[in-house]
Parts: sequence; structure tokens; C-alpha cells
Amino acid sequence: MTSPAPLSDNNIILDTDSYKSSHFLQYPPGTHKLFSYLESRGGRFPATRFFGLQYLLKRYLSVRVTAEMVDEARDLITAHGEPFPYDGWMRVVREHGGRLPLEIRAVPEGMLVPVRSPLMTVTNTDPALPWLPGWFETMLMRVWYPTTVATQSYYLREILRAALEQTSDRAAEELPFKLHDFGSRGVSSRESAGLGGLAHLINFQGSDTLEALRTGRNYYGADLAAFSIPAAEHSTVTSWGKEREVDAYRNMVTTFGKPGGIYAVVSDSYDLKHAINVHWGETLRQQIVDSGATLVVRPDSGDPAAMVRLTVQALAAKFGTTTNSKGYRVLSHVRVIQGDGVDEQSIREILQNLILDGFSTENVSFGMGGALLQKVDRDTQRFAYKASAALITGPQGEYFQPIYKDPVTDPGKRSKDGVLDLAREGERLVTRQYQTFDTDYPDSVMRVVYKDGEVLVDETLDVVRGRA
Repeated sequence: MTSPAPLSDNNIILDTDSYKSSHFLQYPPGTHKLFSYLESRGGRFPATRFFGLQYLLKRYLSVRVTAEMVDEARDLITAHGEPFPYDGWMRVVREHGGRLPLEIRAVPEGMLVPVRSPLMTVTNTDPALPWLPGWFETMLMRVWYPTTVATQSYYLREILRAALEQTSDRAAEELPFKLHDFGSRGVSSRESAGLGGLAHLINFQGSDTLEALRTGRNYYGADLAAFSIPAAEHSTVTSWGKEREVDAYRNMVTTFGKPGGIYAVVSDSYDLKHAINVHWGETLRQQIVDSGATLVVRPDSGDPAAMVRLTVQALAAKFGTTTNSKGYRVLSHVRVIQGDGVDEQSIREILQNLILDGFSTENVSFGMGGALLQKVDRDTQRFAYKASAALITGPQGEYFQPIYKDPVTDPGKRSKDGVLDLAREGERLVTRQYQTFDTDYPDSVMRVVYKDGEVLVDETLDVVRGRA
């Protein structure tokens, strides 16, 4: 049996929901301009840190539509059971050279924006193609993912910042490396790893997600978006056998214990208490001290708050501490990283225990995996992309049509109407709703980032981090 011909991975016409292909037949006759917007309607956090649109624009909307793409999309979509706007798509090819006649305005990436504010707006620039802003809702909506990861990462950073400023003399130096990305294996795809991993890195600089470095360099001009350290996993420890556990640890100290270096060793393969009190704290203690490097002990099972508390106290007893200017104890020669069961709640519990016990927050770092990059969805911040205005030419001439929904069964889903903008009024960001397309958006913080197939704003990761 002959296999069907493969479909092109680069055909952006197909990057939509099936029913979108029928919408060109559903707008009022004479509709020639539509305006859509994206917002977070609320959710877990009171504001969102916008990020990732530049990637989507450069990766997808920079592709030129070809006649072959149109034919492929028509054949698939009509067989699939939907009508297809063939003439409209061929107009994109013939009249626009394959460039999408859209204008996209957006807030700067890295900006913290209160919920229920427009983050992005989309308008067609060809009056013959008013259905295009809706066609690309599916693809553009996916900016919810990096924005939500960046938002969660930001609020975790603020928790860590407050604890460091209370307990450490080195808060500014410590903060960028307090939350390390362990999430690459826990996400749904390589693209999620790259985009979600980079979203985290607008707030921090520690990561084991190499795909984030690739995305950072290719789409945000980042030479090196993050750093990592040598670290053991259970297989590299247990391959020595239980009887030679101490030899596995000795090998780490000998190999990576160089002056000024730092390396991490998971230490719960058999008995965490024994590993700390005997192997690390007695057998290898002097070698660790003499090496001039910092050993980071990783407990990896049990209740996170209890295990970190145990580890810090045991290491303090074996390696000693100093007391900083704020009156908190700092471990000598060693640190701790918790990489299991890490989320906002466990981070808060661990930090609370540290402070209650008189230890500086700088003693502990965190590695966060699935909860950082995967345990979010579009409803975490209740993202929505809605049409809000149209220009229509009817029997009485051209008129402006506000568009909104207001379901009686869920007032929280009442959408905005009008041509929307986000403007600065003093220290506040406010949403403005115009009942006309003829506006120059005074005091706007939004910018035209894409128009007629061209990406107009191309910022580096450093610039985005500057806002964050």
C-alpha cells in the first residue's frame, strides 16, 4: 500500500484550528477590517511578564506563503470537511509576495503587565482579507506558554529575593543562580524546552536545558543565555556499588574539586544521613576543605523541607559556619541544592525553615523541573484572544462595529470591545478602548512589532532581561 505524501512542516496555513477555515464565510457582508487582542483575564498571578512573541514571529510568521502551500492546504482542509478561502490565500501569494498582510502591536517583552490588559493586538492590512487575524489566533495564542513560565519564574524570584535580602550579604550575586532549570526532560517537546527554558532565563541565569541556549542564540541574540556546573546523578554514584559509595564521592572531589570550582553530588542513593555524617563529614572532609572548591550536596527524596533542614544542619555540624553581617549563618566549603518536589509551596517552606534556624538563604539553591516548564496551562493566567472591533461597509456606508461577548453564565468572560491599547498614565498602565481605527495611540507602551510579513522589532535577551 502506498503511503500518503507527507505534509510540509513549514506550511503556516495549516497552523490553525480546523473551524477557522470556515470563518471567511461568516462575517457580515462588507467587513473589511478586524481587530483582535490578547490578554490574561486573571489567574494565579496578578500580573504577567510578557515573553516569547519575537520567537513566534521570527520562527513562523516570517515564512512566505507559496502557491504550493495554498494548494496543499486546500486539498487537506477540504478533504477534512471544511470550506477553504482559496482565492484569499492566493491573493496573499500574488498581491503580497507571500507576506502576511497583518499588523501586530505588542508590549515590550520582559515588561510586567497587570492582568486584564491587552498584551498584543492584531489587525489585517488588506481589506480583502479581514479573516486573517482570526486565522492566526491559534499560533499567536501560544505566547501564553513562555509568558506564563516567565511569570511564574518571576514571582518565584521575588520570593527568593526577599529571603536573600533579609539573610544574605550577597543577595545581588546569589539571586541569578538560586533557581536552576531542571525541566528539559519533563516537557512535551523540544520546542517547549527551548522556549519555556528561555522564558525562565529572563529572570535567572542557571539552567541544564541546553535547548534554551539554542533558542536564546538563534532568536534573541544571546551568546550564552545560562550557566551550569558538573553534577552527579544516581547512576554515576550507584554504578560504583553500595560498598564503594564513598569512592564515587571521592572521584567527584578529585575530578572537580579545583580552587574556585563548584560541583553537585546527589547523596541519597542509599542513606543520606550516613553520606553526610560519615562520607562527606569525616572520610572526605579534609580533601573537600583543602580543594578550595565548593561541594553542593543534593538530597533527592523525602519531604523537601525536612530533608533540606536535615542536610543544612548536618553539614553545619561537620563543616562549620560563619556569621554574616545580618546575623545569619553561612556554611563553610559546602552548599545544598534541592531538586525534588520543588514548587512555590516547598520553596516557601524551605526558606522559612532556614530563617527560623538562623541560616542564610544563600546556603540553598533550588532545581525545578516539571513544575517550572510543564505544570502550567493556558488557564493558569486565563489567556484569551478575542476580536473586539470591525470596519464594515453596508448600504448606509462604512461604520465601526464594536465586537464583544458577555455570557450571562460566566460574567468573567466578558470580553473588551473597541480598538485597544495599553498606555502609561503616570506610574500606571491603563487600557484604552477607542471606538475608531483612526488613532495614533497617545502615551502607548505598545509597539508595532510586525507588519506585512516583516519583523520590525528584534531585541536581544539582554534587553529583555533589562526590563525584567
